[in-house]
Amino acid sequence: MNVLLTLAFKGTNYHGFQVQDNALSVCEVVQDALQAVLGKRPEVKGSSRTDAGVHARGFALSFRMQGAPPPEKLPLALNAHLPPDIRVREARSVPEDFHARYDAIGKEYTYTLLNSMVDDPLLLGLYYRINGALDEEAMQSAADALAGTHDFSAFCAAGAKPGDRTRTLNSLKAERRGDWVRIRAQADGFLYHMMRILAGTLVLAGQGKLDAGQVAAILASRQRGKAGPTLPAKGLCLERVFYPDSVFL
Repeated sequence: MNVLLTLAFKGTNYHGFQVQDNALSVCEVVQDALQAVLGKRPEVKGSSRTDAGVHARGFALSFRMQGAPPPEKLPLALNAHLPPDIRVREARSVPEDFHARYDAIGKEYTYTLLNSMVDDPLLLGLYYRINGALDEEAMQSAADALAGTHDFSAFCAAGAKPGDRTRTLNSLKAERRGDWVRIRAQADGFLYHMMRILAGTLVLAGQGKLDAGQVAAILASRQRGKAGPTLPAKGLCLERVFYPDSVFL
């Protein structure tokens, strides 16, 4: 049976999802739990790698199993063997040829900012704090200039592997609630560090250092050095991975 797990995790204590030779990863911990429940260590396929410190509410992971509990019983069984900062939210069977990464048709990320001179001690590690004024309306004007299908080379890490960098950014929103500003993006795919660079660019717009016209010019330039900074991983969260409806029929 091919099984899809939906995970939520706080990435603070982990070096991303992918297994590392000399650092603890989310994948390693989840495989430990799978081995404890299934009696064997299955190969798993994650929907993305995620950087060290990045969080998730809807990370997708697939693996094959046989002679084990039905999928609906896996969350409870696996969570008994997982640390409290990693949880299996859902498990379901999927087609034999399903792959959590290659069958994904889109993702949704959020980046959380605290616009305050003082940190929130109860939520440390889950946001990036910005001092001074931050105009969310200016941020949204900049975001509107980025939505659509474009070559996002200017918003890709300089050291990323070469390849097609055209992506469709279906939506990019900047919303404020009190001191909290959340940037939410949905796209058919994201380049390496793309969401963190988009967030850094919108912050510059919110600080009055860029306007929407300049952001459009940055996009057209395809030059990483013209876009905003790559904001820290701790503010980033993978909210959801999208798959075709046919996967779940």
